[in-house]
Amino acid sequence: MQAERKVALVTGSGRGIGRGIALAFARAGYDVCVNYNRSAEKAEAVVQEIRAVGVRAESVQADISTIEGVDALYDGARAAFGRLDVSVANSGITRMRPFLETTPELYDEVMNTDLKGLYFCSQRAARLMAEQGTGGVLIHISSNHAEGTWSNATVYAAAKAAVNKLTKNMALDLAGYGIRVVGIAPGYTLLGEPKDEQARERIAGVASRIPLGRFATTDEVGEAAVYLSSDKAGYMTGTTVYMDGGALLPVWADKG
Repeated sequence: MQAERKVALVTGSGRGIGRGIALAFARAGYDVCVNYNRSAEKAEAVVQEIRAVGVRAESVQADISTIEGVDALYDGARAAFGRLDVSVANSGITRMRPFLETTPELYDEVMNTDLKGLYFCSQRAARLMAEQGTGGVLIHISSNHAEGTWSNATVYAAAKAAVNKLTKNMALDLAGYGIRVVGIAPGYTLLGEPKDEQARERIAGVASRIPLGRFATTDEVGEAAVYLSSDKAGYMTGTTVYMDGGALLPVWADKG
């Protein structure tokens, strides 16, 4: 009798890092629930890529910045797959604005997705896993902004720092259910081929200041997520892995 495949749900997986994570889980033999908000065509393309690997894939539209959207996503995933083993809270928005110009509307927009949405996605996932009694893994996609300090990022960086702390507290609360909680904090990540020479030069300029000399790829983030979900990482919980090529390491001092 063939064993039932595990199921991974990845929020915001119609494009970018989420797409890379979803495809990595498919290659690892998971059935995958692809979540999107507006990018329906891109999400469908990801679903077809996953199915071509030989596993199941379904897409669920939901805006996870609202509780109604979170409920719709996890209800849809449960109806489609009947189980959940890994939930990756990847959806996030980046809004940069000087502190003195930041509005309550911008603050709410970022926090509702990057922190509140993540919180309640993981809560719904954990409830399903606890009900199944099979344990599971929650992965939070954070950012090296949680530790590094860049201009105009007061809201975004605060949200990501809160995600890292949430990962620790949630891991403590859920350990008794056999549910592990881990984070990945990427730095600069190449989301696609640069559109023109100007974009290539801009990326090369930034990469020159990263110790490893390049951006991460979405496949690399995806493979890290698969590893953290595997039994090989079975003793890891409450920690966040930084994937930024060493971008946080240098101190750029003016020699005068």
